[in-house]
Amino acid sequence: MSTRRSERSIIFLVAAVQFINVLDFVMVMPLGPDFAVALGISMSDIGLIGGSYTAAAALSGLAGAFFLDRFDRRSALAVTMLGLVVGTAAGGFATGLPSLLAARVLAGAFGGPATSVAFSIVADVIPPERRGKAMGVVMGSFSVASVLGIPAGLELARRGGFPLPFFAVAALGLLVAGLAIFLLPSMRDHLAGAPSSGSAPSELRALLGRPLVMLSYATTAIVTMASFLVIPNISAYVQYNLGYPRERLGLLYFAGGVVSFVAMRAVGPLVDRFGAFQTGSVGAAVLVGILYAGFFSYVPGLPVLGIFIVFMLGMTFRNVSYNTLTSKVPRPAERARFTSMQSAVQHMAAAIAAFWSARLLHELPDRRLDGMPVVAALSIAFTLAIPLLFLGIERRVAIAAAQRT
Repeated sequence: MSTRRSERSIIFLVAAVQFINVLDFVMVMPLGPDFAVALGISMSDIGLIGGSYTAAAALSGLAGAFFLDRFDRRSALAVTMLGLVVGTAAGGFATGLPSLLAARVLAGAFGGPATSVAFSIVADVIPPERRGKAMGVVMGSFSVASVLGIPAGLELARRGGFPLPFFAVAALGLLVAGLAIFLLPSMRDHLAGAPSSGSAPSELRALLGRPLVMLSYATTAIVTMASFLVIPNISAYVQYNLGYPRERLGLLYFAGGVVSFVAMRAVGPLVDRFGAFQTGSVGAAVLVGILYAGFFSYVPGLPVLGIFIVFMLGMTFRNVSYNTLTSKVPRPAERARFTSMQSAVQHMAAAIAAFWSARLLHELPDRRLDGMPVVAALSIAFTLAIPLLFLGIERRVAIAAAQRT
């Protein structure tokens, strides 16, 4: 019983850390039109703001793959979280696109490794048979950020200007980082399983030499690009293309977050029972349908709230399946290295997709975005490939597990 309580406490703290990390990232995209108006940025360049964060996170994640497995998980988490707090606060002082991009680069440089360490802690503490449920709880931070954080950030920006949400998240992040530093136990068990000899580059080459690992990273890139072609532009699209009012934008993210949070609690056990391929395929099918009806060829009369809720639901099914599946790929002593590289791939794919969408979209004189059907078509194409990739990983994970026993 005490072991289960300890597991729950660690999961709660990791989820709180991940909430700050996720909120720092996801709040920027809904606030994009506010930045554009206040700082004189084109609506079609909003993707560059999100892309700068993810590009920095990719590079820092790649660097972290060489050394994160060599440190206590608690110490690594403390450093990355404190760096993220500084980068977030810097965003509130931005005076134009260059300074805002610089602040987001700093935040991304620490936010990427923070995610890697957080998921490594879960994988270290929770046995595989309960990991799907635990991943669902930690990933619930995304839903909580949508339910509470994004609407609060949108309201703070509406009342006090765009810098206020940055300062608020930085202050909350400092509090949560302190709790994690003082309440998380030292986590060094993974060091006992690490090889006593061999350099970090040789260990990384050995990791990348495994076909299952490379298939997992390819899946990471496809899943991420399918999402981030569309996500950075949703706020501007629904406001200026579909006529959704700015004052109700918080309600949109609140409703979508509630649905995602409720679904996430159910999807984790479903993944444990039916496997990532089946649950992930459900998510992919839902996403293809809503991307077509809501973004590629908008169906007149389709409510914006309904589009967003269904989009979030599909994302929930797909993402919990994906994270649970890929957590089974690395061996215990290489988890941080694996997830750090995974974070690098994920963030670089997000940056490429965000920059790509910025090139494909153009702002019209009335601030509407021209080119969204092309962006949606690319997202649909990537989404259609996801079930086959999940099936390939699931089968290879089962074979590897059988060989170890």
